Amino acid sequence: MTNLQSPVNLHQYRQNFSALANKAYFNFGGQGTISRQALEGIHEAYEYIQQWGPFSTTVNQWVMKQGKLTRSAIAAELGTTSDTITLTENVTAGCNIPLWGIDWQAGDRVLMSDCEHPGIVATVRELARRFSIEVSVFPLLETLNEGNPTAVIEQHLQPDTRLVIFSHLLWNTGQILPLEEIIDLCRNYNSHKPLQILVDAAQSVGSLPLNLTELGVDFYAFTGHKWLCGPAGVGGLYVRPEARETIAPTFIGWRGVIQDGEGNPVGWKPTGERFEVATSAFPLYVGLQRAIALHQEWGTPQERYEQIRQNGQYLWQRLCQIKGVQCLKTSPPEAGLVSFKLTENRSHGKFVQTLEKQGFLLRTLLYPDCIRACVHYFTDRAEMDRLADAIAQLINQ
Repeated sequence: MTNLQSPVNLHQYRQNFSALANKAYFNFGGQGTISRQALEGIHEAYEYIQQWGPFSTTVNQWVMKQGKLTRSAIAAELGTTSDTITLTENVTAGCNIPLWGIDWQAGDRVLMSDCEHPGIVATVRELARRFSIEVSVFPLLETLNEGNPTAVIEQHLQPDTRLVIFSHLLWNTGQILPLEEIIDLCRNYNSHKPLQILVDAAQSVGSLPLNLTELGVDFYAFTGHKWLCGPAGVGGLYVRPEARETIAPTFIGWRGVIQDGEGNPVGWKPTGERFEVATSAFPLYVGLQRAIALHQEWGTPQERYEQIRQNGQYLWQRLCQIKGVQCLKTSPPEAGLVSFKLTENRSHGKFVQTLEKQGFLLRTLLYPDCIRACVHYFTDRAEMDRLADAIAQLINQ
């Protein structure tokens, strides 16, 4: 397997990320390494605010401009328009907007997979408690190596299902779901009320090439601090224009309302801004803009994804060659998440702690009980080789 050709020298490009200088980083699915350009942008933004005064007319205009620039940068990455983007803090905040914004009625049903993040599971359970809605769970984990996720969802849909929740790229196994097929299934399902789809896009944004306008998904929640390698504290939610009026804002502030000449709120903004609230750490927006710009210097979303996929498959192949390691996927992964188990009776937690002391950063997961390694398009093959060698040596000790 050969590396794709990139427009920049890989070694030189990696110098943009100071976190790569003294460690082998395999935790992009948890938090990406932030570039010097992004850090400098954040620092410059804070300096600019203090220079002109934190609440001056100049800075207030700058804040509005940065919001627009950030929505535009995100929209270009996701294949949509900036009016569909709501700026949030993280994926969970984005998911909570439609979850609490739907006008739930007793007896409505939510269908979600058995691989969702605890934050989403906890929110859905609280919705069920407060509004007497029903919750069904479909077995997605068992389709990792065989089975059809779309068919499984179809088997669990019911006429009173109002919302289907799943992840585009599963955070625990690295499985990519056929999003277009699932959307088509739900659009044509004969339900009592309009059936909508909420996608947890924590692992897909910055990893997979996307065109959300063509896909037609209702709600797509994401963050900038994982595969986009932006600062923690900036994320977003895509809301399909046709779905915007089906949910109401839950948290409400000045950023989301239209005001009359006397400052009275008289309605919601007509775009995704209506779900934004109030003051944020606005310099972080500059950091995310610069993070996205740096990715674009390397290549298009499709080109970056192809390199991520090749790197994921390379690491998977190396791990499969190690006696005592079992990759969860029995076929090469289609993304950069590679989850594996130790076949002997070993503690995954202690194993990962030992690797970290040697300079290799991975993480453990509870369900399924495994270790996860994440590779980006700028992960070096030599790093993957060293990781595989270190794992083999630890197992043989």
